[in-house]
Amino acid sequence: MSTAAPRVPASLADLAVPVAELTPYHRNPRTGDLDSIAESLSVNGQYRPIVVNRGTLTGRPNEILAGNHTYKAAKRLGWTDIAVTFLDVDDDAAAKIVIVDNRTSDLAGYDTALLADILTELPDLDGTGYDQDQLDQLLDETALPAPIELPSDGADTGAAATVDYLQWGYMQWSSTRVRITQAEVELLDALYKQFVGDNDSDLGFGWHVLNEEHRAEEGAAA
Repeated sequence: MSTAAPRVPASLADLAVPVAELTPYHRNPRTGDLDSIAESLSVNGQYRPIVVNRGTLTGRPNEILAGNHTYKAAKRLGWTDIAVTFLDVDDDAAAKIVIVDNRTSDLAGYDTALLADILTELPDLDGTGYDQDQLDQLLDETALPAPIELPSDGADTGAAATVDYLQWGYMQWSSTRVRITQAEVELLDALYKQFVGDNDSDLGFGWHVLNEEHRAEEGAAA
């Protein structure tokens, strides 16, 4: 279990101001996950200051431009102080800062394999914004094999050539792997195509196959 970090670390202590003196941006279009942010503040402390407009040019003193949800989470946790960097900009500049701060987060992506590796190496997931179910899903997604590109049969028919290594296959779950026969491959392939055709997705295919098998066994037992 992670040890809670100081609220405002020594490196940011000179930037701390009373939470009560700040106000959220008056037209913030962003919604945030306050639970995750509050958890991060509890575990990690405040690791970067929020950005506040002094308001000389807008008439709205001490208005938060970046970090509105960090501020709200800190208030929820009962913090009395929070680290701040100040700007003094007009309405147009303030609006652009609010928008771009949110937009650059939206445009960013992940190297999901590297993310999964980092999360797996941590002693726990406290304060990361991820839970075990989300990590398990991420590991499942990054472990998926690349699709096999089938060669042409060479006769310009659009059909795929017969390839020896596709006449058998494996099934794997967790660390268990078993080899399956050509007949089993063909049956699974037919079931898969029907499932995707019915659902426009292959999400839940494994559970579908298992449930069908269970129902078949129950019917035979009766």
